Amino acid sequence: MTSHRSAPSIDHEFIRFAIDAGVLRFGSFVTKAGRDSPYFFNAGLFHHGGLLGSLAEFYAKTFIAAEFDGRLQADLLYGPAYKGITLASATAVALAQAGRDIGFAYNRKETKDHGEGGNVVGAELKGRVLIVDDVISAGTSVRESVEIIKSHGATPAGVLIALDRMERGGTAAAPTANSAVQEVQDQFGIPVIAIATLSSLLEFLKASQSSALAQHAQAVEAYRSRWGV
Repeated sequence: MTSHRSAPSIDHEFIRFAIDAGVLRFGSFVTKAGRDSPYFFNAGLFHHGGLLGSLAEFYAKTFIAAEFDGRLQADLLYGPAYKGITLASATAVALAQAGRDIGFAYNRKETKDHGEGGNVVGAELKGRVLIVDDVISAGTSVRESVEIIKSHGATPAGVLIALDRMERGGTAAAPTANSAVQEVQDQFGIPVIAIATLSSLLEFLKASQSSALAQHAQAVEAYRSRWGV
């Protein structure tokens, strides 16, 4: 009997893609919270057309899956300046190619006082608006986005991110009880949907046929044991 290996899940496909692109790296990295992390994810390195297009497809697949299973309902995408602008617009293109045409908007850092004016560009903010960003660190970007969305009479529907580090907020010296993602969900009552998480990264490393990748599993697991939620 011929055995068939099951197809990799979206999160594992994404992790493989991020590693191959050099966006997800392993070693020793100091985070903004002052913690020594064995891995580092830099979405700013998705800076070529092909990489951005593939990234957008992962966002679109995750969006469609979340809508299908009822975790999410959205009428519009919103990208907070600056990384979110590219991510929201690219995801809208990928969704249209997948048969789910949806509008998108983004904010300016400074309010424009001529032309159409205002601080929001793109589709009108109305209905259920999904915030699209790379990660949630301190939750500042989400809070600002929620305020802008509500000020236009629309409803924040959730946040779509690439990676949930699933670690306690605060600093290394004074960590909080919950992660930034948990705090956003608790404070605003909206779901945070991630393409991949720290748990799926660890699963991927443990299952990897590559000894070069599998060797990082122990360090990642130790980091999760110390800082994870």
